[in-house]
Amino acid sequence: MTLSEAMEFIQSAGWLGCRPGLERITDLMERLGDPQKELRYVHITGTNGKGSTAAMLSAVLQQAGYRVGLFISPHLRLYNERIQIDGRMISDQDLCAAAEAVKAASDRMARSPTEFERFTAIALLHFQRKNCYIVVLEVVLGGSLDSTNVIPSPEAAVITQIGLEHTEYLGNTLEEIAATKAGIIKPGCDTVLCAQSRAVEAVVAARCTACGSPLHLTAPDRLRHCVYTLQGQQFDYRQRENLHLGLLGTYQSSNVAVVLDTVDALRGQGWDIPEPAIRRGLSAAVWPGRFEKMQDAPLVFLDGAHNPNGVEALVRCLYTYLPGRKVTFIMGVMADKDYGTMLERIAPLAQRFITVTPDCSRALPAEQLRAEILARFSLPVRSAANVESGISLALKTCRETDVICIFGSLYQAGPAREFFQGRGKPPV
Repeated sequence: MTLSEAMEFIQSAGWLGCRPGLERITDLMERLGDPQKELRYVHITGTNGKGSTAAMLSAVLQQAGYRVGLFISPHLRLYNERIQIDGRMISDQDLCAAAEAVKAASDRMARSPTEFERFTAIALLHFQRKNCYIVVLEVVLGGSLDSTNVIPSPEAAVITQIGLEHTEYLGNTLEEIAATKAGIIKPGCDTVLCAQSRAVEAVVAARCTACGSPLHLTAPDRLRHCVYTLQGQQFDYRQRENLHLGLLGTYQSSNVAVVLDTVDALRGQGWDIPEPAIRRGLSAAVWPGRFEKMQDAPLVFLDGAHNPNGVEALVRCLYTYLPGRKVTFIMGVMADKDYGTMLERIAPLAQRFITVTPDCSRALPAEQLRAEILARFSLPVRSAANVESGISLALKTCRETDVICIFGSLYQAGPAREFFQGRGKPPV
């Protein structure tokens, strides 16, 4: 099977849409010999922070000497990014080999698996073939009926911050969504929950009681002495002092508390994770496209914020890291997003806007976004065809002391990163 054939097999299932349920993925994995049953897992769900939490935890476990599989979504540029072992994404050759096996199994099924199910099966088969000792597995959608929930009881079920999302599939209230996400909790595993509303905590606690799963709740009040710099952040949490996190972003504090409590839960089960490995892992963790510094002069940030909550987090970061500074925003959005509210929240920090059109059929044209900004605010606005030309325009017209921030859609994060890497200035 060639790479193009593999991608055609994966993506051709897109017409099936999202069909939650475990029947198809269970059937598919059985036909593959149930490779998922030979692996151990940390299973991560939530609304915000799943990816960052997965990246940090994977880095810590790698530093502890384990062979670690990592399954994340979405990707920024290549599908291969979603399947990693020890920080290296799956090769085209291995992707094709796993896809060929999954296609052979799915061709014998009465009900064809969805795109998510096909890719989940490819990932789990690859991790088993490469003898991963543990897999950090990010849920694609929800929890209980997500394709990743085909795994046996994990070492730890991890739940980050929960908000209203995908209500057509997950429920109309926070409690309903929490119940769906808590479906990853199984008998015999520890559960780590990011502290949040009492209603959400009560739903998760009830599921833990039903499954006999010890519940570990993070302690925001035990997160102390946080210092934010463009070289990373320093903090204390519980009994640990002077920890350094390489990732930027004020919102990472709640995620790092989840990671540290998960590490302690694993250590309580007998996992050998030395303190120096924890510190090295947090310092070395990488999570691209989330308040990522791309260069220094002018200072350029890339952030995947694509909804009002994400923009609020971005605003807090800019106020914290760059107090009093105005920003040139390169903004591209999807037409179905609440970009009006996004603009209201980001505009007070804007020196000017450059609007771009992300490479996606759902993208809002740059000229239409430009007209929207001009109608709402008295700010300079120019448009560009795409994010690359928008970045070029910003760099040509900004001074070295200025600040540039690219945001609005993860669809433009990959091309933006390639732009800077191609100029010989990789992210620092």
